[in-house]
Amino acid sequence: MMRRAQVGPGGLTTPLGCVLAARELYLQPNVFAEIPGPGGKRQRVLKLLSEDLANYSDAPREGIRRVLEEVTGRPHPREEPLDTSRIASIRMGTTVATNALLERKGERCALVTTRGFKDLLHIGNQSRPRIFDLDIRVPDVLYERTVEVDEEVVLPLGQHPGRRAGRRPLEDAQAYPLAGRMLEGVTGELICVRRELDLSAIRESLQALHADGYRSLAVVLKHAAIFPDNEKAVGQVARELGFTQVSLSHEVMQMVKMVPRGFTATADAYLTPHIMRYITAFQRGFDAGLHSVQLSFMQSDGGLAPVDAFSGHKAILSGPAGGYVGYALTTQWKGREAKSQQVIGFDMGGTSTDVSRFAGTYEHVFESVTAGVTIQAPQLDINTVAAGGGSCLYFRTGVFQVGPESAGAHPGPVCYRKPGGLPALTDANLTLGRILPEFFPHIFGPSENQPLDADAARAALAALARNINASSPAGQPEKSVDEVAMGFVRVANEAMCRPIRALTQMRGYDVAQHVLACFGGAGGQHACAIARNLGMHTIFVHRYAGVLSAVGIGLADVVAEEQEPSAEELGPESIAKLNAHLDRLQEAAVDRLRMQGFHPDQVSAERFMNLRYSGTDVAVMTACSPEDDVAAAFEAAYKREFGFVLEDRAICCDDVRVRASGAGAELPRSGKLGGDPGPLPAPSCVTTAYFEAGGRQDTPVYVLRDLRPGHAVPGPAIVLDDISTVVVEPACTAHVTPTGDLRVDVGAAAGGAQQTPTECDPIQLAIFSHRFMGIAEQMGRVLQRTSISVNIKERLDFSCALFDPAGALVANAPHLPVHLGAMSAAIQFQTHYWGPEGEGAAEGLHPGDVLASNHPQLAGGSHLPDITVITPVFNRGRIEFFVASRGHHADVGGITPGSMPPNSRRLVEEGAAIIAFKLVRGGQFQTKGITELLQSPGKLAGSIANISGTRNLSDNLSDLKAQVAANARGIQLVSDLIEEYGLGTVQAYMGFIQANAEAAVREMLCRFSEAQGLPETGTVHAEDQMDDGTPIKLAVTVDRRDGSAVFDFAGTGPEVFGNTNAPPAVTYSAIIYSLRCMVRQEIPLNQGCMKPITVRIPEGCLLSPAPEAAVVGGNVLTSQRVTDVVLRAFTAAAASQGCMNNLTFGDADMGYYETIAGGAGAGCGWHGRSGVHTHMTNTRITDPEILERRYPVVLREFSLRPGSGGAGRWRGGDGVVREIEALRPLTVSILSERRAVPPPGLDGGEAAQRGVNLLLRRDGRKVSLGGKATVELRGGERLLILTPGGGGFGAEGEEVSNAGDSRRATVATDHRHFLRSSGSLAKYRADQESA
Repeated sequence: MMRRAQVGPGGLTTPLGCVLAARELYLQPNVFAEIPGPGGKRQRVLKLLSEDLANYSDAPREGIRRVLEEVTGRPHPREEPLDTSRIASIRMGTTVATNALLERKGERCALVTTRGFKDLLHIGNQSRPRIFDLDIRVPDVLYERTVEVDEEVVLPLGQHPGRRAGRRPLEDAQAYPLAGRMLEGVTGELICVRRELDLSAIRESLQALHADGYRSLAVVLKHAAIFPDNEKAVGQVARELGFTQVSLSHEVMQMVKMVPRGFTATADAYLTPHIMRYITAFQRGFDAGLHSVQLSFMQSDGGLAPVDAFSGHKAILSGPAGGYVGYALTTQWKGREAKSQQVIGFDMGGTSTDVSRFAGTYEHVFESVTAGVTIQAPQLDINTVAAGGGSCLYFRTGVFQVGPESAGAHPGPVCYRKPGGLPALTDANLTLGRILPEFFPHIFGPSENQPLDADAARAALAALARNINASSPAGQPEKSVDEVAMGFVRVANEAMCRPIRALTQMRGYDVAQHVLACFGGAGGQHACAIARNLGMHTIFVHRYAGVLSAVGIGLADVVAEEQEPSAEELGPESIAKLNAHLDRLQEAAVDRLRMQGFHPDQVSAERFMNLRYSGTDVAVMTACSPEDDVAAAFEAAYKREFGFVLEDRAICCDDVRVRASGAGAELPRSGKLGGDPGPLPAPSCVTTAYFEAGGRQDTPVYVLRDLRPGHAVPGPAIVLDDISTVVVEPACTAHVTPTGDLRVDVGAAAGGAQQTPTECDPIQLAIFSHRFMGIAEQMGRVLQRTSISVNIKERLDFSCALFDPAGALVANAPHLPVHLGAMSAAIQFQTHYWGPEGEGAAEGLHPGDVLASNHPQLAGGSHLPDITVITPVFNRGRIEFFVASRGHHADVGGITPGSMPPNSRRLVEEGAAIIAFKLVRGGQFQTKGITELLQSPGKLAGSIANISGTRNLSDNLSDLKAQVAANARGIQLVSDLIEEYGLGTVQAYMGFIQANAEAAVREMLCRFSEAQGLPETGTVHAEDQMDDGTPIKLAVTVDRRDGSAVFDFAGTGPEVFGNTNAPPAVTYSAIIYSLRCMVRQEIPLNQGCMKPITVRIPEGCLLSPAPEAAVVGGNVLTSQRVTDVVLRAFTAAAASQGCMNNLTFGDADMGYYETIAGGAGAGCGWHGRSGVHTHMTNTRITDPEILERRYPVVLREFSLRPGSGGAGRWRGGDGVVREIEALRPLTVSILSERRAVPPPGLDGGEAAQRGVNLLLRRDGRKVSLGGKATVELRGGERLLILTPGGGGFGAEGEEVSNAGDSRRATVATDHRHFLRSSGSLAKYRADQESA
């Protein structure tokens, strides 16, 4: 927790910041005090234990007490209320909200929501947080009970033709009228109240809740952001009944999107009473004068709020936000002002590291996830990586690994002298001599009076070194304890470099032009190495870096925000209306600050419009003033972020927002004097420390307060202040600035670029794993930024990867499971096709060529919309590596828009098929050639009904160019890696990283064989079938002599006259996904996973159809069945829903596509998750309010389907109920499975219920549609989809250990905690893994 107080009348003002958040030393809160006096201000830092009940009950209050005693010179007894007569204000930051979420210790609360949506927040966006977890763990919702309100608000279609209203809105309104009360919402949109509130029924339900002890309530009604009346009515009843906390979603965050607004409202109901209890307890320690003291709290957005305006959902980043403000305002020195430079904030604490960027303005995000709860509120863009001083050190499968698990405060690192201490990064730094125990508080051991235990830390590292050396190949030199410790530090450094590269390079910024602002307890030990790795030249360490969060809280502005939804399309009249709307919000926000005592001269206001192009979901919060050209400002911001603008596209405003700020405190200045500093003083001592360049070296140790402005400290050296350690590495120089801070100039390491030996080194293996994966991730970010279609830019339906010269996968960022491993086949086909014996041999491949293909059966594709773009990289006439990107194009022709027809029988009906084409030849993009290919299906219009070439050529061409650009970025990054390490080394580690994954899979196969009691070469079998009766049979023969396995699909049924045929690449993806799920630890996902595997698929069967066979259903349906069969063979999990439930609806002018969640299969030791996507998909679903605002439908229900999961010792997850009503005529198609054959259980567990697709006619008839159908819906008719559940595991009543049955494959159950996952990078990563 971060605390700051201002104390004293008569010109005596004392800021105090008490840092209690986890940092380098978990039990060592820090207090910063600035005390004005006649000779100027003086600063003081002191330390407190966060918990010391023997001496005080509240650490922040104890800190204020100690400062008051020092300032006044008189005692302030702990047992008496603190005298507030000398306190002007108290500013605080708190981790109470974050801790309550992480530990689930908030207020008991209930949810009130619209009927049909009681499980909406359980389902969320239906994606799973970690795609390789069979045991899908999602944190529980925050509420315990739910009350459904029988009310319904519908958005009429309107009178003007358009995508939503259709071509005949007036005729449709007459034919399919909406019955109900018509009103205007807060956005000016017309709404229809189709079912009115029954307040008597609501009162009865709430009385029952109150009688059961509930006092906190979250109210989340559909469309409450634009029609809040119903929520207000429910809130009034609740307050009348005595509920003390009523969080109405439209008051908590008035933004359209029911799911994140619902999460935010429940978080507010859950957290605010908890925080208020803490504040009340804190206030009890002061005398009655506290009511006249300004008590304010730091919010996640970097602004302060008075205590009566502070709420739980705005407190999540309270502490880290203080650090952001602190470095943003203090990173300056003579000639360099803070707002004139680009800065990376690097806040390294005990369990994690926060990185962020400041370039003159605060960078905000408006949605983040903490402990599995989505919070919709403005927050500073602070991104977390699970590497801190307490990160545990592991050597797993030949690789050094740091984190993500943390030793925490209990038991803590080994050096903390606690029983059960775990080797952690702090131990490595202590062993290397970078932490000096004699300069740290002696607060360890049973009596909390001993220093850090350096001997124990070194012993722990020595034990790791013995294990590592024992695992090394014969002939490889042994690693010393120092080398092992430095290896872990280097791996941690690379893990922390990745998010910094993502914040800069991925967004088009040059990381070398940034200053690294280092703070937090541990950051100074790593800053020089990280800056050098990133090519940064300057590090800034504030003199109070260890308590910079407290300093930032002291400097922060007091902020008042107002925000409301909008539904305007930019135009002269609407801009005038929007500015008038902003004027009203600005007046309200400024008035709130004036009521807090701010003079008008102290108040400023920023105005924003949340704008997006019509038909897209990517909104940009655009700063604007009344005289600005708002459209131009939006387009400039959009182009800066994405590299282009959309011509002739309307711009829509979703929200208007005002942020008013009351000026904060002045920047504290040091009392140090300028002038000639004199000679550098003698060091306090000389220690011996280990450095990557030069090994063990005598290292002078300086204390910062002994240095004067102008002093320069050459590395190697260690500079200490009262609360942190700065390691100045060789070739770096630390300069003391005129204000007493440190500016470190970073030089190149001695000897230039390091040449790594070509033998596999486990340290380098971990580093190259990070670098290769980072390249794939950056390629993906370039593709997302420069693409134009919704599928790629917004749904992130793509994958990018790096391949070795043979076309074997090296790194594939975990995007879509169905793409995993599949692109290798595409590259290997192209290598053969253009090679000496291929059809393209006459032309061959040359520098500047880029290839495109999508044919599923002939060219290693998945289905036709997925186009793969491949770039070979040459060196001296030889291909040295490949980069490739695969993206789902919105349309490639065929018989239906979207190129995913539910009833296709031939591949040609699904669109353009490309076997091998040079998209770029000699550096020239072949527009004409690719256009002809994409339009080629249209030539068959005379023989195939409704067939067409691509319906959106411009998007195709733009997205293909974006894929080429993504590949070019990958080439540049690999080239940089080669320049750094050498081509031989890079290619060697491309092989080593595959060998590492191969070893992990071989180990898993042997372990499974032994657990099953199989002979040395033994076979297991599994079988399932499609709904049409086509069997999928698998025999897995494991050979323990070399850890290999043969996957033989002999007996699988023949190719079908339909589209559930699956090309071989899809089967390979299902196998590699399943193997990755069953390996116990994190391993790099690459071709090595498949090297122990031989796959045999009979020609002409369902999994290897003829080239002309239809396959679109194979990619989205059969892939799931193959996965179920593989996992069944290994007895790893019962069958999941086995389907993606592909639903499309639309007409000639509009189309919509979604996949729908179901139940997950249970396994030995866990129940299946309900209402979630499984295995080969992880797509998010459109928010109910967004769906209804943009499409002519009403979502009547989206809930769990109770009892649909299979029974067993461990139950399968339940499917979902999704009911959609058409408001006007629409064509609807459903492509689904498990409607005839239920998902089977395993090991005595029962099967789940089958799925059902029903058409509900207006006259009351129910019509079953089967698994695959296209139907015309009229206005008022509904589609009801009941998705399958997951199979159960083990017979009911059977007692089996939760640790798992030794006969079965061990699956990955090493789950990290649900830590704070804030910031744009976390959102992008989550979006990618749930594309």
